[in-house]
Amino acid sequence: MTALTAADWQAIQLTLTLAFYTMLLLLVIATPLAWWLAGERRGLSVFSYWLRTLVQTVVALPLVLPPTVLGFYLLLFLGPQGVVGNTLQQLGLPHLAFSFSGILLASVLYSLPFAVQPLQQAFEQLGRQPVEIAASLGAGPVDRFFTVILPLCRGGFIVAATLSFAHTLGEFGVILMLGGSIPGQTKVLSIAIYDHAEAMNYAAAQQLSLLLLLFSFVVLFVVYGARRKIGSL
Repeated sequence: MTALTAADWQAIQLTLTLAFYTMLLLLVIATPLAWWLAGERRGLSVFSYWLRTLVQTVVALPLVLPPTVLGFYLLLFLGPQGVVGNTLQQLGLPHLAFSFSGILLASVLYSLPFAVQPLQQAFEQLGRQPVEIAASLGAGPVDRFFTVILPLCRGGFIVAATLSFAHTLGEFGVILMLGGSIPGQTKVLSIAIYDHAEAMNYAAAQQLSLLLLLFSFVVLFVVYGARRKIGSL
């Protein structure tokens, strides 16, 4: 077994950093979005019903959309000729293509359903009654979230955090399209494995692949075990 190089460790560190920040951003974004999607559908106006259906479809789109397609459109959008990229350059800021910020945004979009759907399911199972009771007792929105929603839906939050973290570890197509393979900036573990395989360095590719496989398995095993234990309490 060959020893991991400094570039390999750099790719591992970058991957873990990307997964961690993606997980944090997704929990912040997905929580209010999932709460809104889990709202009562009865009595909705036609516009509200179709708006919610549209948002739910957009959220789930990365589940069926090839990652290279998403990465390609993000490259056009965030690159130097894109709407966002060109605007940033006119403001004296760098565009987001081939940068860590760019692949972070791409990871958040690509892993969005893995955070929203578990939270939406947990909120739907919770219902609105516990929150309404807490509100009637004088609890504010922040208090209701930390004393009612978070404890009762902790299983959903655990799954959302874990799936979004683990899913980011294996991202390849969307990152390759938008970020390329820049060491220390966009060369994550999946890209490093691809580069090793392309160079016919199968020993290094196999070692990194096995490391990613074992880490992903352990993360999912621990989390689903913890979720089962929490559900039995």
